[in-house]
Amino acid sequence: MRRRELIAALGIVVSTWLLPVRALTQPLARSHRIAIVWAALVTDMNEDSGSPTFRVLFARLRQLGLIEGQNLSVQRYSFLGLNEPFTELAADVVRQKPDVIYAVSSRMVRALKEATATIPIVGLMADPLAFGLVISLARPGGNVTGVSADGGIEYPGKLLGLLKELLPWLSRVGYLASRAVWDGPSGVAMREAGQRMGTEVRGAILEVAQEAEYRRAFALMKEQVVDGLVVSDQSENFAHRRIIAHLAAESRLPTLSTYRAQVEVGGLISYGPDLVDQHRQGAEQIALIIKGAKPADLPVRQPTKFDLVINLKTAKALGIPVPPTLLARADEVIE
Repeated sequence: MRRRELIAALGIVVSTWLLPVRALTQPLARSHRIAIVWAALVTDMNEDSGSPTFRVLFARLRQLGLIEGQNLSVQRYSFLGLNEPFTELAADVVRQKPDVIYAVSSRMVRALKEATATIPIVGLMADPLAFGLVISLARPGGNVTGVSADGGIEYPGKLLGLLKELLPWLSRVGYLASRAVWDGPSGVAMREAGQRMGTEVRGAILEVAQEAEYRRAFALMKEQVVDGLVVSDQSENFAHRRIIAHLAAESRLPTLSTYRAQVEVGGLISYGPDLVDQHRQGAEQIALIIKGAKPADLPVRQPTKFDLVINLKTAKALGIPVPPTLLARADEVIE
């Protein structure tokens, strides 16, 4: 290839790579509307007084020129306490015809995708391939893109391995999840990981995400004499993290969760991606779409780092000695 042709080819590659950056910095010509759908109180989705993750979402949107009350209108919807498959709520959201829908839950994204094939959806999801939400992570090919929290096929085994390292006597573990999650890809992967490790995984099934159901699930685990608990990463469990931590302490049940925030309120151990950073990336995907990008062409972003967080205070309260090797690998220790 001649020098001039080489320079031209490199120019094409560089300009393609810079397209997302240029799109993020483009000024907006008009006001836009987004819908946020999450398993939490609507007040938790506010910019100033909401959940820390959503404060980060709005802060990043503001940095990218999208400011609520100026050039951005936000509609907020909660599916907390609703039964799946969320069909009615998804239809309500779609009827309002927002420019972009931001949904925190693979199952909610699936309901929205079934309700519309045209409105762009940015999802904070588990494995969008396993849920049939995208054709590929690199080129989603439809109206769905977003951020994946999935750690791959080996992730459930890593969770059980960490819990077993902490609790060498572990032989029976509960998995706190809705029926849809228990029957879906995540629940199947967890049971298969348990079989490989010789650990029985029993479902602590939530029929609906309400406090009474959490109490019933913990009472059931007490009857089944489980040695430990893995809390599924579904957004309902994140929203009810304080109730879960309280019931786990009351039941003296060691729990492993996905997100740091669940350990910060009293959970024992967590291993998973940075949820705050994922919402920041979700904001960037929203901005790219509003500024002209198509979700079909925007790669689903994947976690690059998983943090191990241990709550030593909770471990001491439960009388569990944390192995020094596990402490040495922790990214954060809460004392």
